[in-house]
Amino acid sequence: MTPIPKRLADETEPWETRDHRQRVAAKRRQRMRSLLLNSAMRLMVENSAATPSIDDIISAARVSRGTFYKYFPSSDAIVRELVGKIAEQWERAADPIVRGHDDPAEHIARGIRLASMLTIRQPAVAAILGRLGWAGYQAPNMLEFVRRDVEEGIRRKRFRRMPTALGFNIVAGAAMSAMHHMLETECREDFSELAAAVALRALGVEEAVADAISKSPLDASEVLFDGLLAEASGEVP
Repeated sequence: MTPIPKRLADETEPWETRDHRQRVAAKRRQRMRSLLLNSAMRLMVENSAATPSIDDIISAARVSRGTFYKYFPSSDAIVRELVGKIAEQWERAADPIVRGHDDPAEHIARGIRLASMLTIRQPAVAAILGRLGWAGYQAPNMLEFVRRDVEEGIRRKRFRRMPTALGFNIVAGAAMSAMHHMLETECREDFSELAAAVALRALGVEEAVADAISKSPLDASEVLFDGLLAEASGEVP
């Protein structure tokens, strides 16, 4: 008896059977992708000085090189996805706190302070972001928020007139340098506030006002910092 071609056999299957098989296959693919992402994440957390190679990742995941290439074209691609996802999750968690005030100066100060808190409460996450920098790793919304705050502050004359790129570099530089410093040394408890105040003064905010804004109450619960690695690595139940 001539076997029925697979395509025709699939078309004669009940819809419920095809749908179930497709869902099972999709979940299997998601699990494999999560395994690769988790393996790369563990390697990055364990060795903050190096970007993992494909050989490192497939060895940790116990899969073949061919399997890796079904999901990612290079080790850089998987790192970019991880860093982008971490930054995206961080932005989503922090945004309600950052945006809890109408003042662009408050937005910038809170963003810098939250980045510093991340360094203390989730040093592994901060080390990855600090080492690779989210600016070049698919975090366009985060970068756009900073640019928008700088532009709005200049428009309202909250900040002195300057090229937006310069204002952006002041904010990003303050946040990243604070994260690096806090990862590498023991700092004063108010270091994040000092970093935020310095950035605001560089943008043109009067010293006393910058200091007051940078010391304003900031309600950031532990929940904000939990689960960033799990969510970024795409863990599925």
